[in-house]
Amino acid sequence: MKKNRRVSMTGKRITLQQAAEIIKDGSSLTFSGFTIWRRPFALVFELIRQGRKGLHLIEVNGGPQTEFLVGAGCVDIWESCWVGHELYGKYGANLSRKVGNKEIIVEDYSHAEMMFRFAAAASGAPYAATQTSLGTDLHNPEYDMLGRAGLRDGERIPKHKYVFTEDPFYGAGKQVLVPAAKIDVAVMCVQQVGEEGTVRVNGQFYSDPEAARAADITIVMAEEIVPEEYLRRESDRNTIASFEVDYILECPFGAHPTGMFGRYDVDGAFLKDFYGRTRTQDGFDDFAKEWIHGQDHHSYLEKLGWPRMLNLKANTALNYSTGVKRGQ
Repeated sequence: MKKNRRVSMTGKRITLQQAAEIIKDGSSLTFSGFTIWRRPFALVFELIRQGRKGLHLIEVNGGPQTEFLVGAGCVDIWESCWVGHELYGKYGANLSRKVGNKEIIVEDYSHAEMMFRFAAAASGAPYAATQTSLGTDLHNPEYDMLGRAGLRDGERIPKHKYVFTEDPFYGAGKQVLVPAAKIDVAVMCVQQVGEEGTVRVNGQFYSDPEAARAADITIVMAEEIVPEEYLRRESDRNTIASFEVDYILECPFGAHPTGMFGRYDVDGAFLKDFYGRTRTQDGFDDFAKEWIHGQDHHSYLEKLGWPRMLNLKANTALNYSTGVKRGQ
């Protein structure tokens, strides 16, 4: 659970640039969303512009945000299970390239183990017990990459990747203890946040509540900041409590090119272009020069153009765009 909660319930609003500055070189970092939905891209791009280095990504699953940060050379360590882009590419060419060149350390867990690690951290437990992945090479000591690199300090990085034990309560046999995820900053990308930090996610909220509670600092980037009184009218629809959020910012279309349920669809053409052009480092650098560097979020949206963004805009009755052809 959080170690450093803000005492004040007000004054949480910051800018996109300030949010990026909170994430220091070497920080451990996680994100909201799943695969190509609700990834905080406006902040990801700002981190790349500011030249952040040495990041340690700890993700329930990777996605396009992983590929951008890794391709830009911002990441030294990636702990997760897989990188997924749904229709737009199963694997990450940028991550694969960096691994092949020995420029990044990858610590591999199963998807379930990653979720258990976040759940343990969110509840304040030091580890979780599971039988997930028993008998697989995920538990081969040869694949303890952080251990082989001599980075297991027992502080922010656990002393062990896993520990085997026997169930002492019901005799259920061998168990695997996996360490809680220690995260400096979680960045959420959502539809609405209240002025005091209450979060409302429309549609699936995935592992967002666990991520927010696991991190020392939680930053929420929302399509809009709304009055807390409005959110309290239907409090059962809210996802994350205000006291679990440290900073908020308003950033329309902040998830682009990923989608925001009920607001806009995934920009499939943009992602296809990205994956097609960034199979080499030179290709990534050219793409970043065109779409990331030398601009801010507003000029990025201007470059995309309103016809494109209006085409992605969701129909409020259907929650998806009727102008986008499926798979594009």
